Amino acid sequence: MRSKIVTADEAIALIRDGDTLASTGFVQTGFAEALLSALERRFVATGSPRNLTLFAAAGQGDGKTLGLNHLGHAGLLRRVVAGHWGRMPKVAQLALDNRIQAYNLPQGIICQLFRDLAAGKPGSFSKVGLHTFVDPRYGGSRINAATTKDIVSLVTVDDEEWLFYKVGEVNVAFIRGTTSDTFGNITMEREALTLNNLAMAMAAKNSNGIVIAQVERIAERSGLPPRQVKIPGILVDCVVVAEPAQHMQTLATQYNAAYAGEFRVPAASVVSTPLSERKIIARRTAFELPPNGIINLGVGMPEGVAAVANEERISHLLTLTVESGLIGGIPSSGGNFGTGVNMDAVIDENQQFDFYDGGGLDMACLGMAECDAAGNVNVSRFGGRLTGAGGFINISQNARLVVFVGTFTGKGLEIEVTDGKLRIVQEGGQRKFVKQVEQITFNGQYAYDRGKPVFYITERCVFRRVRGGLALIEVAPGIDVDRDILPNMDFEPIIGEYAVMDARIFNANPMGLEAELLNLSLPERVIYDPERNILFLNFEGMHVRVEEDVKAIWDICELRCRAAGKPVGVIINYDRFRINQDMYDAYAEMDRYFLANYFSQITRYATSAFLRAKLGEAFSARSIAPHVFERREEAQAFLAGRNGDAGQPG
Repeated sequence: MRSKIVTADEAIALIRDGDTLASTGFVQTGFAEALLSALERRFVATGSPRNLTLFAAAGQGDGKTLGLNHLGHAGLLRRVVAGHWGRMPKVAQLALDNRIQAYNLPQGIICQLFRDLAAGKPGSFSKVGLHTFVDPRYGGSRINAATTKDIVSLVTVDDEEWLFYKVGEVNVAFIRGTTSDTFGNITMEREALTLNNLAMAMAAKNSNGIVIAQVERIAERSGLPPRQVKIPGILVDCVVVAEPAQHMQTLATQYNAAYAGEFRVPAASVVSTPLSERKIIARRTAFELPPNGIINLGVGMPEGVAAVANEERISHLLTLTVESGLIGGIPSSGGNFGTGVNMDAVIDENQQFDFYDGGGLDMACLGMAECDAAGNVNVSRFGGRLTGAGGFINISQNARLVVFVGTFTGKGLEIEVTDGKLRIVQEGGQRKFVKQVEQITFNGQYAYDRGKPVFYITERCVFRRVRGGLALIEVAPGIDVDRDILPNMDFEPIIGEYAVMDARIFNANPMGLEAELLNLSLPERVIYDPERNILFLNFEGMHVRVEEDVKAIWDICELRCRAAGKPVGVIINYDRFRINQDMYDAYAEMDRYFLANYFSQITRYATSAFLRAKLGEAFSARSIAPHVFERREEAQAFLAGRNGDAGQPG
């Protein structure tokens, strides 16, 4: 059989007018730059091929001229279905000018559509995108007036709403690897990511299309270890050897062996950075990190959370992931975003989104461009810019806990921290908390209805999505609500009792988060007074995130109760106590166990009216006496009335 090795121009000559092209890449990592350059070169010289349809999941390009920007010519494209548009502004401008049909689907959905097309399915069912701009009731993912055909439909299965995404077809797939033999078997040993290469190749081949691969070197037939072959030659029609300048490992790096997983790099030295607004936000967000949790950190400001985790020496307690397919290790940033070092594993992009969509993430930390009174967030289209959702919808809808981060205002904000207090030196010229977001990328009401905890963290305050909308729950020391917050919002949030943000955030010293996350202070929080036979549980400021937290409380309480040797009365301080929604049942089961085996009576107090109502509602729903009083004295009096004179705590 003849060799499949051809030049880029010979391969591109196979593409016909009206074909549907699938392209893989993440920023510029894994992108077939030589193939797209050749496609542009042919079109500029001949005016052909014309009216192509493009399918692209992640953002692919440098935001200027590279990547999918090669396709930004009038007449070359007829229709584009993409997850992220911000990296290809030349193509995005065609969409904004109504010169092409244009859709913005969730990145994970496009990844999964490649796989479904390969399997001969008509499309994908998913809840991802419900109640966002992707939902047909909110626009159906269409970007402009030139786009009239629906590719997303709302369906009902077993009385539940789902979205059905039509699969389309793929006539040409551009894939990329490291080494190909003459038959087209392809390995990826020097690639940082595997992305959707295999799924796309199968989709094109099973649609009677062609697969064109870009590689950096050639081996003899049958000269590659079969277990290293990621795309078998039976799927590949042409192989193009690219010049090094068009086969960079990432946008910013020609080649880094650590990105390819050849070795593990030494841990970087911990360098403390100044208390900027970004670091303040990252520090406050770090308090939400679930110990031993699986986490996705978005691009931009969320990346600072990883730096804080490193500074606090808690990185070993977390598993960071990136939607590109990375699991574990240290994610890269900037032009290397999507790659990483010291990974535990690198899986295909569509498989990563399977994991995300199924609820595998314990926490997601994502940016926000706009937020409104309903807690809706927009990151996809604002201020005349078409950015696209990327993986934002998949991630935000399915993580167990979602934290949105961003400065309170944008464009010119300046702050300073003096003596542990925050001062706004110059207010930003752009408001982020608006009356109504331009486009709904995240639906706050839908998240609340599903019981998802959602926080919105800025440098000066923290909001939470509660019944009725956005509630102010924390304010930074030195910040005045009437001076620094309300005048810079287009709506008034729900304001009741709110706490002061933890003072440690505004001190340059490490915050001691390891003890916080691992509940190492629990023995000091659970005290038994034998003279009065009372167990005092000081849960002030505590956050119950995962089952391990419940078990830690369970174990220390049982130890104290066994030492007492008789039923004890219990008083619990719930000031600033927080518990994740999915932990209420486990927590209630613990209460039932101790009431049945160790506690003679239990009572609780919290100064926050909101927290009293929330705890009371949760306990009542689980058939537990909801005695949550406002003051310690009331809780003691209640316990004294049930048990005799309970005395005063020390």
